[in-house]
Amino acid sequence: MAQAWKCSGLRWAAGGPVLVWDGGRRSALTRGKRVAFGVADGGVRECVGARGNACPVRAGVPGRSTGARCEECARLDRAHSVAADTMADDPRPYHVYLAWFGPGMVKVGITAEERGSARLLEQGAVCFSWLGLGPLMAARRTEELLRAALRVPDRIPYGDKRAVRSGLPGTAEERAAELGELHARAVALGGWPESLVREPYRPVDHTEVFGLVGLPDPVGEVRELVPGGVVSGRLVAAAGPDLHLENGGRVVVLDTRVMTGWQLVPVASDELTVPVREFKTVEVTVQDGLF
Repeated sequence: MAQAWKCSGLRWAAGGPVLVWDGGRRSALTRGKRVAFGVADGGVRECVGARGNACPVRAGVPGRSTGARCEECARLDRAHSVAADTMADDPRPYHVYLAWFGPGMVKVGITAEERGSARLLEQGAVCFSWLGLGPLMAARRTEELLRAALRVPDRIPYGDKRAVRSGLPGTAEERAAELGELHARAVALGGWPESLVREPYRPVDHTEVFGLVGLPDPVGEVRELVPGGVVSGRLVAAAGPDLHLENGGRVVVLDTRVMTGWQLVPVASDELTVPVREFKTVEVTVQDGLF
């Protein structure tokens, strides 16, 4: 029987996306290559724990969960996160950024300066620009200022990002147009914390990095993994946690967050035997696009 490996999720490195496994092993994800794995028969998806520590009770978690944590571990993980405002004494400098995911989809966020653009790659930002740099709480206040004054959200649902990814504007200038306009409005606002330094508008485009040029429309997304199930396909694009896999002439999106916590084994099969939620195209008079 093939050795099983527990997936710890997808990470973005200098050379591109990699799958990380418990124990530190890494598998580079190269576009054009086949991605194939199976879920161990009789397997159970276990909680991945919190803050680098294993779940003390090895609790089971639902297959469709993208967090892969039990209620207690999720609470502990959240309690020590920047997003929960529980780390006000963090001495590191933080960037405030604007990120664009598609027409009408711009968000504001913060990330530690030392992480560079990793956070933007992890979120699947098609393009972004830094907005300011300073202490954590100054960055957080600036984020709140933009949300209140310009009504810029701090979250964009992944489903919305996926729905537009294969139909983005064709040039970097077109893709960055909304970003540039919002950056200009943001730096013109009053009320910025004095300790946060405004940064010039310098858009960074990830279209080539993600492989989005000429990306085919996906027909659906993997809903969950199941014991004995197989995922197989040629990697045509990777953005944020999502892998766009071509199988039998059709492209399906795999959110790698649903892989965490499972025992996975290598397979030679070309089949796709896990539940897939198909996207449905509706009439323009009801909704323009996919849902």
